[in-house]
Amino acid sequence: MALQNIGAGNSDDAFYRYKMPKMITKFEGRGNGIKTNIVNMVDIAKALARPASYTTKYFGCELGAQSKFDEKTGTSLVNGSHDTAKLAGLLENFIKKYVQCFGCRNPETEILISKTQMIQLNCAACGFVSDVDMKDKLTTFILKNPPEVKKGSKDKKALRRAEKERLKQGEAADEEQKKLKKDGKKKGSSSKECTSKVSTSKKKAGGCDDDYVSPPHSQVDEKEEIDEDDVQWQTDTSVEAAQQRIQEQLSAVTADMVMLSTNESEKKTKVTSKASNNSNGSSSPRQDNHKAKNGNSDLNEALAVKELKANLKKGVSANQLKKLLGSLSGSDQEKMIALLEALFDGINKGVAKEVVKRKNYLAAAVAQDEGSQLLLLKAIESFCGKASSSALKEVSLVLKALYDADVLEEEYILQWYQEGLKGENKGSQIWKNAKPFIDWLQSAESESEEE
Repeated sequence: MALQNIGAGNSDDAFYRYKMPKMITKFEGRGNGIKTNIVNMVDIAKALARPASYTTKYFGCELGAQSKFDEKTGTSLVNGSHDTAKLAGLLENFIKKYVQCFGCRNPETEILISKTQMIQLNCAACGFVSDVDMKDKLTTFILKNPPEVKKGSKDKKALRRAEKERLKQGEAADEEQKKLKKDGKKKGSSSKECTSKVSTSKKKAGGCDDDYVSPPHSQVDEKEEIDEDDVQWQTDTSVEAAQQRIQEQLSAVTADMVMLSTNESEKKTKVTSKASNNSNGSSSPRQDNHKAKNGNSDLNEALAVKELKANLKKGVSANQLKKLLGSLSGSDQEKMIALLEALFDGINKGVAKEVVKRKNYLAAAVAQDEGSQLLLLKAIESFCGKASSSALKEVSLVLKALYDADVLEEEYILQWYQEGLKGENKGSQIWKNAKPFIDWLQSAESESEEE
């Protein structure tokens, strides 16, 4: 079977690894009842990872003719006589619209249908989420006949909930086992004391060592098992233990240099008291270093915001913006805060609507790893703290928009909210404004678990 590269732009690439069979057609019938049969439509659809009914229906929509695909026999028919070259051109248009990623043009995509009945292409190569033009005629057919969900990616949220339940059950079982071991240890120690008392009383009465009665074998085995289980194979990570290990391995000078970070919390009160008692009002070197670090982070963030704004004005794509974030200086949290400042700077009202318009940029930013969702949530917290009160009031709407767009998952939203209530900014207004959405999210999760 002759093969060709998927996509006309890759036809000259001899090393392109995504290939599909060349189209083979034949005519059936005569006169007004003539039909065009795409013989290898099933093989082509498998290579494109799309149902054969989609491509057959697309030919009918574009040609204005009736089309039919038989699932049992795998026969694809289009009314009328149509040349192979013409159908191949229509297939190329189908690949551009419904197969290739809009960001990297890679055909390794998956069709997703959002909660708002929007068709999207999720790229497995770059993570970009492409929005399909809903004005096309084929979109109504796809919504009525959605693609089958793969077993590996089916209901990821339900799998995460089941995993949490298994972890809770495992922790409860571990606690019960520890209690049983403690009870067994107490019984073993009490039996040992009794045997020692018996042996000492016999010796006082004039008995010899042969009169000593050894404990039963079961008690010995139980004691040995308890002793082995009580051994804790771990390293002491306290500040005192770290100081002792470092002073043993390093010299006195290098040990003091390494322990600066660990002693910082202990010496903080001493430094503040010395600074208050200093008559000339001069600051300590540690305070100067702290100010310098804050100044550097603010400078990095300002430069990142300026560069991101310049690229957004040029119309940079989401994939290019993702690469640009990796090249910027500063921490990952500073980059995420700079991205929000660049995207929504100057917007006081309607922040949630702007989030929906620019969700592709945020989706590309959090596609790097799972921890990037927490970075985005903390950046939203920082942005709303700096923004006006009207933007602060839309926190629930912003979270709802990102949740509906599958940019944020409920697991990370709940984790961020719970950590925020216990953190330093627990008195911030953002937690009160976000509480309605959190309550809705938890109630929806409990309802899904009951179902």
